[in-house]
Amino acid sequence: MTDLPRLEARGASKTFGPSTVLQDAHLVVRPGEIHSLVGQNGSGKSTLVKILTGYHSPDPGMTLEVDGQPLALPVRWQAAQAAGLSVVHQDMGLLDHLTVSENVGIGGFVRSRLTGRIDWRRQDEVAAEILARLEIPVHPRTLVGDLAPAHRAGVAIARALRGTVPGEGVMILDEATRALPREDLARMHDLLGRVVGSGTAVLMVSHNLEEVLTLSHRVTVLRDGRVAGAGLPTAELGEADLARLTLGKTVDAVTRTPSVHPPTDEPAAVVSDLAVDGRPFSVTVRRGEVVGLTGLPGTGFEKVPYLLAGATPAASGTVVTPTSRVDLTRAGVAETLRAGIALVPERRVRDGLAVDLSVRDNLALPSLRRRGSAWLVRRGWQDELTAESVRRLGIKARSGDDLVKELSGGNQQKVLFAKWLSTDPDLLVLHEPTQAVDVGARADLLRAIGDAAAAGRGVLLVSTEPTDLVEICDRVLVLHPGLEPREMHTDDPDALLEAVYSVPTTTGATHA
Repeated sequence: MTDLPRLEARGASKTFGPSTVLQDAHLVVRPGEIHSLVGQNGSGKSTLVKILTGYHSPDPGMTLEVDGQPLALPVRWQAAQAAGLSVVHQDMGLLDHLTVSENVGIGGFVRSRLTGRIDWRRQDEVAAEILARLEIPVHPRTLVGDLAPAHRAGVAIARALRGTVPGEGVMILDEATRALPREDLARMHDLLGRVVGSGTAVLMVSHNLEEVLTLSHRVTVLRDGRVAGAGLPTAELGEADLARLTLGKTVDAVTRTPSVHPPTDEPAAVVSDLAVDGRPFSVTVRRGEVVGLTGLPGTGFEKVPYLLAGATPAASGTVVTPTSRVDLTRAGVAETLRAGIALVPERRVRDGLAVDLSVRDNLALPSLRRRGSAWLVRRGWQDELTAESVRRLGIKARSGDDLVKELSGGNQQKVLFAKWLSTDPDLLVLHEPTQAVDVGARADLLRAIGDAAAAGRGVLLVSTEPTDLVEICDRVLVLHPGLEPREMHTDDPDALLEAVYSVPTTTGATHA
């Protein structure tokens, strides 16, 4: 195995107009290591990855080598692939209606030398070979849409490594683990261990500090476009150390003390007999209360937000708010909104934001009918709403005219939260509100959730993040198939995880 770095970037800078977003960054990734790249949204890490993959041209003065061989800049992706550089993006880039073999072949199908047509027999063989090498137990002819999340991720990795020599090259994981359930994360981590065990290196971009410290060998931290820590051994760091490097300051845990903002006895929402995977689920969320909801995938807990908000038709169930009683088998989103229920969905870009519109437009959208008319929508209240939202959540934007797609992921999430908070709901339903945001944005969002409850709203926080749940919730409900939810009052994430993974022996109706 060579002693040369798998990847070495020096003097990486990038300027957009008058703004320098990356300045003299350097990165060295060694053979056989998982090297994490972390930083707040807007720190420059996405810009660096886009330079490495040829999406952006760097400013003059940068050098880039893969396995000791210089790459011409700006990077041409075909040349990068030939040098052994590959990437797995956040959305995996898989097509569910195609087979595993077809997905592995995208961008480089095996073709007949005589006809130039795809040689499907050989394509299946190539897919089977790379799957076997990575010990991914799926058949090449299986539809990707039928695979479990961990196996889908494995197919994306197999495609990335398809043309590389075993034990060579660098694979970039650009937030590719963020949407995996916890039990699938363990399988993914095992797979990455096999990849680097051969000598191939992995550059992992992640916001999950626990994952970074558990999985990676070294970490490089970017802050405000500069390197705040280069190639630091993770064995010598804790989460607090990494958070301090990321932010330039210490971040305290966001905790709510029930005695300071105690929930009232008045319900914000009473959910009765909501059909969740064939079983009735009932819960009362009081004003001023944050109720957590979690469980293993397949228990149905992740469906509850969309059933409650009218985004998915329910087989049975009602919800009563201070102003309305809603039959969830017939209600749509408009009716649940009128009843005082607002949903912050998990997939902010697909389901929550109009990314081609401005921050102001996104914030104002839910209130246009209530505060405008068919012929006139005044700007004054929109500007006030934007200024207040920016102040309250610390949204980093030059002005309300900034397009949402130009913001970092954490700031997009803050806009989404503020958008639905502006409707003044009785019940705020949140699905994975801190997913794929940096440590600073996470703290801001959790504080905003606590503030929303302190203002008298009920909050239902649906999440797989045990740290979020124990830090901000008054109580947490853990769903198990066919069993009564287990109610937890704990500040220990490990205790909550144990409750999720251990199956209680009692049975009964599903009420909380």
